[in-house]
Amino acid sequence: MAVTDREFQQAKKRLSVLHEAGYAVSAHYDRRAARIVVNLSTGIELAFPVRLAEGLAGASATDLAEIEISSAGLGLHWPRLDADIYVPALLQGVIGSKHWTAGGKAHSRAKARENGRKGVRPKHSG
Repeated sequence: MAVTDREFQQAKKRLSVLHEAGYAVSAHYDRRAARIVVNLSTGIELAFPVRLAEGLAGASATDLAEIEISSAGLGLHWPRLDADIYVPALLQGVIGSKHWTAGGKAHSRAKARENGRKGVRPKHSG
């Protein structure tokens, strides 16, 4: 499938908007604090505890220390863990899927009913 010039220009514009908020220029694992530290192009440094990130929680220091940054600076990748974090989502405080950040699925019928009332899960019909 070929990409048209228009599609290419639209993609460049979207990338430019994402870059305005900042993109990763470096990242490392801080072993003493058990956190990932990300330096952005804006000069801002972000850090988050490993235990909170989907795919990183419980990993060894060796596995956490190997971090790759995508060429656009918008993605962090841990090759030994096959885990990824999207930098724009990280800027919004998102470090995992909705399922991960919600703490997993409901473990009881009462919890499932409560979640259904809140609109978290679809109501059971019938």
